Amino acid sequence: MKILYGVQGTGNGHISRARIMAKRFNELNIDVDFVFSGRTADKFFDMEVFGNYQVRQGMSFCYKDGKVDMLATLKKLNFSQLREDIKSLDLSSYDVVLNDFEPISAWAAKKQNKPSISISHQAAFLQDIPMQGAKWTDKTILKYFAPCQFNLGVHWYHFGANIIPPFIDAPLQLNSVDNKILVYLPFESLTQIKALIADFCDFEFYCYHPDLIEDSDEEHIHFRKLSKEGFKKDIANCSGIIANAGFELSSEALCFGKRILLKPLTGQFEQASNAYTLEMLGLASVMERLSFDAVEQWLEETQAGQVIFPADPQPLINWILAGNYNDTSYLLTELWQKVHFPEQVKLRLEHSLAA
Repeated sequence: MKILYGVQGTGNGHISRARIMAKRFNELNIDVDFVFSGRTADKFFDMEVFGNYQVRQGMSFCYKDGKVDMLATLKKLNFSQLREDIKSLDLSSYDVVLNDFEPISAWAAKKQNKPSISISHQAAFLQDIPMQGAKWTDKTILKYFAPCQFNLGVHWYHFGANIIPPFIDAPLQLNSVDNKILVYLPFESLTQIKALIADFCDFEFYCYHPDLIEDSDEEHIHFRKLSKEGFKKDIANCSGIIANAGFELSSEALCFGKRILLKPLTGQFEQASNAYTLEMLGLASVMERLSFDAVEQWLEETQAGQVIFPADPQPLINWILAGNYNDTSYLLTELWQKVHFPEQVKLRLEHSLAA
């Protein structure tokens, strides 16, 4: 089987999920080509596992001061280039297209009548699950941004829908430095972030941000440029994480048993829904805007819960290779049996489902 895998490049979470799949595909010698869009080629990093991948312009959203900037987004869109990229993507040699919210490969598959499977967090919101702040425009974008023939959502709980858990490598042991906090707020300005945490001198903050081109330290705030290895090291031994409500980082934080403070990206219902779900499960605290008081209260808390997710995507790959994409029952059963929640989360789930 020959596979094309389209990946949305605007968020590191999409790429992280694709890395796990690519590693196993390589181990199995399965022929997979990757196409990324939504980010310029020079902004990708740690991409060796994807081999000779393609980069296209695609579509992406613009942000300013932690909010979606729709005017800038519309100005940036190049529909003629998007149409040309869709038209020029030849899928004749591929058996199936896998898609993680990437529009060019999804629309090319639709136009060329190739089987396509959306394996993404966004695909979960096409189903009946808890959502917050989803307007008609949001639902329309979800439906038409990267339409696929089959939709397999990825989420922290299945809610009785066609959803699989994320794949996360659990640590062999949980280590943490009590006063070490990881900060990843890529859509907020560095000035705002510094003002938020400057007065908490009893804690060491490791702040990763896409605007940083070199590492630097300012007393208890350690500014770090984006680095996969450095980020993994710091998430492993921090005691807590302050972040936007992106799916993949929150998943890692849960698997590593870290306490979480989320600031959803304003104007993005997906992040609002993520924050709502984790707060509902008792696995995160939420602040709607950058708030000194919210950070102060959260830093005084000690409770965290570890969620064990499957690390091996082999069951998903077996399902893809089998080719019966209308039947997900055995795949869902096998993967969710590998998920383990803290007892207090199980009780919350039982209560919410009973209601």
